[in-house]
Amino acid sequence: MPKSVRLFIKPGCPWCDEAIGWLDEKGVRYEKLDVIRNAVARQEMFDLTGQSRAPSIDVDDHILADFGADELETWWKKMEFDR
Repeated sequence: MPKSVRLFIKPGCPWCDEAIGWLDEKGVRYEKLDVIRNAVARQEMFDLTGQSRAPSIDVDDHILADFGADELETWWKKMEFDR
């Protein structure tokens, strides 16, 4: 399992809710960063991804931006984070 998982979200975003549900279902420990209420997190997400769309995720310095749960699952497997 990864050492560091940070999920950048916007409250009320259905894709963000899907990502949260997927991570919770897999038992992944993560830090949730609200980019609406937290300007520092918003800027960091932009610096990491080059965009302002959520969700975005940083897993051990590997970035996936603007995704749905299906894309997250495919990326997670490709990156072999479960090993």
